[in-house]
Amino acid sequence: MTTPEEFEAAAARAQQLPTRPSNTVLLQLYALYKQATDGDLTGERPGGFDFKAIAKYDAYSSLRGTSKDEARRQYVELVLSMSK
Repeated sequence: MTTPEEFEAAAARAQQLPTRPSNTVLLQLYALYKQATDGDLTGERPGGFDFKAIAKYDAYSSLRGTSKDEARRQYVELVLSMSK
């Protein structure tokens, strides 16, 4: 199990990565962080032409049902893999 301290350290490390991750990885980081901190997504999918908001919604929505603990673990693992 990932501790809250490990998760917060990974979140801080994610802000200081040596290179900018791809958009796909950024969406994955966003979704895992939101799932770990807020739990399952609520609300309606954005409409119109706000493609960034739609992509973020879809990424976050794909984790529905994932526990906060599991999302924290996956987030920490992803950040650590990018820090090497």
